[in-house]
Amino acid sequence: MLIPFAQLAPDTLTGLIEDFVTRDGMDNGDQTPLDVRIERVRHALEKKQAVIVFDAESQQCQLCLRRDVPQEWLDDLDQLSVEEPTA
Repeated sequence: MLIPFAQLAPDTLTGLIEDFVTRDGMDNGDQTPLDVRIERVRHALEKKQAVIVFDAESQQCQLCLRRDVPQEWLDDLDQLSVEEPTA
């Protein structure tokens, strides 16, 4: 299931992104500051290049590239975005 990033509390989203950019296996010698890596991921979410995937079985979230998730999940996410009221 995909979770619209805008539905997460700002602190929750930041924590998820921080976990993603600092987890084991992500350190490939890149010396980019943490705040820059966080902003890159946030920008990818805003541009719909990345999505948040929630696995109900494990109760875990992860970030994935949009191209790596099934199209029907993307259709559901796009429908949710259309239904959200604009402020």
